[in-house]
Amino acid sequence: MQNLLEEFYKTDLIVNKFQYRKLYIEDNISYQINGISQVGKTKLVKNYLLSLKKNTYIYIDCSDVRIDIEEFNKHISKFCIKNRIDVLVYDNYTKEFKIPNVSQLIITSQMPIQNEYLTQVTLYPLDYEEFLAYEHKYDSTALNHFVQLGGYPAMHKINSDERITYIQKSLQCILEPQEFEILKNCAKMTSTKLSPFSIYERLKQTQRVSKDKLYKSYDNLVSKNYIHQLSKFNSQRATKKIYLCDISLKSALVSQKHFGRLFENMLYLELLKHNHEIYYEEGIDFYLPQDSEIILSMPFADERTLFKKVESIEAFIITYGITQITAITMNNEATISHPFSRIEMIPFDIWALGD
Repeated sequence: MQNLLEEFYKTDLIVNKFQYRKLYIEDNISYQINGISQVGKTKLVKNYLLSLKKNTYIYIDCSDVRIDIEEFNKHISKFCIKNRIDVLVYDNYTKEFKIPNVSQLIITSQMPIQNEYLTQVTLYPLDYEEFLAYEHKYDSTALNHFVQLGGYPAMHKINSDERITYIQKSLQCILEPQEFEILKNCAKMTSTKLSPFSIYERLKQTQRVSKDKLYKSYDNLVSKNYIHQLSKFNSQRATKKIYLCDISLKSALVSQKHFGRLFENMLYLELLKHNHEIYYEEGIDFYLPQDSEIILSMPFADERTLFKKVESIEAFIITYGITQITAITMNNEATISHPFSRIEMIPFDIWALGD
């Protein structure tokens, strides 16, 4: 094990064409970086290490099959002391690995791990602004390209005919079989109300499945951020709406096309990264109570369609004092007069790049 640690310590890290993300690592702060597989955690960490002196850090991939964890735990503390290591990175961390006393510890994981000494951060797939950094040029085709590729950074390097297979294989490698089946069902029903019980009812028609195990698998997917849940306003017991961690999963896992649901999922992911308090309501895609704002997903709406939509939710607008109604479209833009609220139609790319 001593030899393997020496190998880790002496290995030169390589990061090709790193694109900076909105999440970055600061000196002297210990982190737990959570995020789904293939989202860029490893590249983010390695790029940070390359800004440090080579002999001050050690990078360890905990999924390396050569590691005997029991032997590793016996040697890691002494190794760090002997080599005066300041920064230790545990990539793909599991709780079996011993944590030695170092100045800065960085661990990456899919599942959150309780540790009061680590700053918890989440790295999500690329949002639209981050996505643009991977584009050769920013023009009218960028949004269509984003809809096709989604937020996985690797998609820009993979041939178009191999992207779906890449996503499928990546998910199958990292998820349990039942988790994968649940995710496929969520992909069919993204942006709709869906409960674990509904998924159980669907799956039991074609396979033998335990309700308790399915509920646990569903909770794991939520904890890992492969699926997100949105609660109904003032009704925590109501069935939640579900969204995928990235829009590319819908086309990769199911053949049904439904652009409206895909577009709504895009909006949710943009809102998620801004840490808004968000709810849904009947006839209302997203309600932001702290901003007194309603956001509607209407990719191909015109002014007449929007006005009729506002009429249908006017009771909610008056009751809760809504001051802003924003309809997000693919390319239409307009402002509509209303006695109670400011109503705007804004194209997605303008909205996503705004403050």
